[in-house]
Amino acid sequence: MNTNTSVLIVGAGLSGLSLGYFLKKQQISFQILEASNRVGGRIQTINGKLNTPMELGATWFAKEHLHLNRLLNELGIEKFKQYRKGTSFFHTEINQKPQEFEVHPNEPVTYRIAGGTERLIEAIYKQLDPNSIHLNCKAEKMEEKGNQLHITSSENMVFEADYAVICMPPQLIYSSLNFVPSLPDSLLNLLPDVQTWMAGSIKFVLEFNEAFWRENKHSGMLFSHVGIVTEMYDHTDIEENKFGFTGFLHPNASQLSKDQRKKEVIYYLNQFFGKNINSFVSYEDKIWNAPTLVGNLPLVPQAHLNNGDALLKKAYYNGKLFFGGTETSEKFPGYMDSAVASAYRIVNKIKENDFEKA
Repeated sequence: MNTNTSVLIVGAGLSGLSLGYFLKKQQISFQILEASNRVGGRIQTINGKLNTPMELGATWFAKEHLHLNRLLNELGIEKFKQYRKGTSFFHTEINQKPQEFEVHPNEPVTYRIAGGTERLIEAIYKQLDPNSIHLNCKAEKMEEKGNQLHITSSENMVFEADYAVICMPPQLIYSSLNFVPSLPDSLLNLLPDVQTWMAGSIKFVLEFNEAFWRENKHSGMLFSHVGIVTEMYDHTDIEENKFGFTGFLHPNASQLSKDQRKKEVIYYLNQFFGKNINSFVSYEDKIWNAPTLVGNLPLVPQAHLNNGDALLKKAYYNGKLFFGGTETSEKFPGYMDSAVASAYRIVNKIKENDFEKA
């Protein structure tokens, strides 16, 4: 391994931070450029008024997500099963009562991270040198100059390295980065049509003093084709002393104000949980709006369209430029596992390249 190798990573979400962590283990130097003022990307845990960790971004995973589970084990992060005991609801038609069902014990289990998904981001961040991560640093131009790649930020700062890895949604790459020389037409034609996970979604959370639904033998799980709430789940933490719901709102709810969304959510949930729903302590939501994820492009409506395309896994600029992120994986695209898998894939490619050069 050439310990003088250097890598520029664009994007400090799970894929970019994981890549930095893996590179550090290989003693490869790197810098991470992040356009926003925070790390974590589409992972975001907030604390409610009662300090309940509540998810506005990525939440669930499964035992089949081997890359993520391996990373969690390596970092000593605990996971626990999503609660689903009791009666659940499925509301299919507006003029009919919701259907009631129970999840069979043999149904596949999903997991959550104890203390919130952002504990994973914090654990990775602690392994890295904070000076290697540049926040509020938007990459605007990438240029191949000899054996090096140069990235110019919106503040006209120039970073250079042997390799660069773009860990951003492909649509956002197309909208915000200028490549010199230009990338192949086949790739440029693909990028705008790669569906971006979470783009246009609205995640909401409700916090309570107690899990009244469990006492009433309800799972807290709800699916709806007719209401403002399209999915909802119990969001009690692993200690079972912090209580809440989390889920998704209908995309049209973005046209309402936050206060209107809150009122509509409480009004709708009343028919399932009665007056107990009015005892909520806090409500929050987040619209994963298009500009931060897809730039000036329209949303791609078909889920996972072109995710994992072979062109996204190729190396460009004579093997010096790679693309990472959950949309680059054909297996479990959109999940956290795919973000981590892309980081594993790229660090191994860089190791192979350096081995061949040695």
